[in-house]
Amino acid sequence: MEKEIIDLRSDTVTLPTEEMLEAIKHAKLGDDVFGEDPTVNELESLAAQKMGKDAALLVTSGTQANLVSLVSNTKRGDGVILEAESHVFYYEVGGLSAIGGLVPITIKGNMGVLDPKDIEAAIRPKDIHFPETTVVAIENTHNRAGGTITTPDQIRAISEVAKARGLKLYMDGARIFNAAVALKTDVKNFTKHVDNMMFCLSKGLSCPVGSIVVGDHQFVERARRVRKMLGGGMRQAGIIAAPGIIALEKMVDRLEEDHRNARLLAEGLAKVNGIKVDMRIVQTNIVKFDVSDLGVTSGTFVFMLSKRGVLSLPFSERDIRMVTHRGIEKEHIEKALAVIEDIAYDVRSKKVN
Repeated sequence: MEKEIIDLRSDTVTLPTEEMLEAIKHAKLGDDVFGEDPTVNELESLAAQKMGKDAALLVTSGTQANLVSLVSNTKRGDGVILEAESHVFYYEVGGLSAIGGLVPITIKGNMGVLDPKDIEAAIRPKDIHFPETTVVAIENTHNRAGGTITTPDQIRAISEVAKARGLKLYMDGARIFNAAVALKTDVKNFTKHVDNMMFCLSKGLSCPVGSIVVGDHQFVERARRVRKMLGGGMRQAGIIAAPGIIALEKMVDRLEEDHRNARLLAEGLAKVNGIKVDMRIVQTNIVKFDVSDLGVTSGTFVFMLSKRGVLSLPFSERDIRMVTHRGIEKEHIEKALAVIEDIAYDVRSKKVN
């Protein structure tokens, strides 16, 4: 019998629903570069409406969405204020500098949330020696902080600083629907405070591919040109858009199940001798935990888990990340916890090499 794999590495491993696969088969198609794919047009219209913005643009990935958006908000040589461990800065191959010609100005946040006073202090004065600071970029939810939320009130406070200094406020909202579901509020309460943003279809919303950029008409038209420049112009892209429509119409509310499972996982981990969990940061579907008290590195512990069929990712020498998503049920969490408890016991008892 094939061993069951419990994949908690990321919500990017979700598979499309049967309804999504059927929608791909039957999607009405056209050439999107000519603006003639009706399914893409429908998705973009729906996404703009959901986010309370004028227009939207389908792109291939979250990384492309962030690069397209930052380039569309700036000119080469500009400075961009970012949280020090933001996805844009940490995981996107330096694209904002290598391709966008932008200078990252990093600030350490509190559980991923930027303090408006720190933003104010980081804005460079207008001086011939300095890059001009033109954008503040926030991440919501914040991946490396553990899926933490920047609340609408916190975004509003950041927006007030940005507007007062003539800066654009951009949001990497890859998991923004997780934030909205967790706080039981309309996603527009987050988006109304930002000039433009992106969100992913291919994480908790279960689409096979794709992200969406939203903003005003002028911004989205510029983003469309930048997307083309980066090789992101797509033709019969309705096969990507069709599952996206289903995701926005039917897959948002079920994220609450992922949050319940993440909480169950975190509470179980906190009971394991030698494992530490900061429950303050268990706010959505990401759980980060520290195994250093067991006397092993996170990489070693992740390897031992994988041999028992539980997949996760090392986040540092001490920390491991697990992410809940569609396809992970309560029973999988309970099985994963049993495996973790067994391995932790063996490590404490020196029964492993």
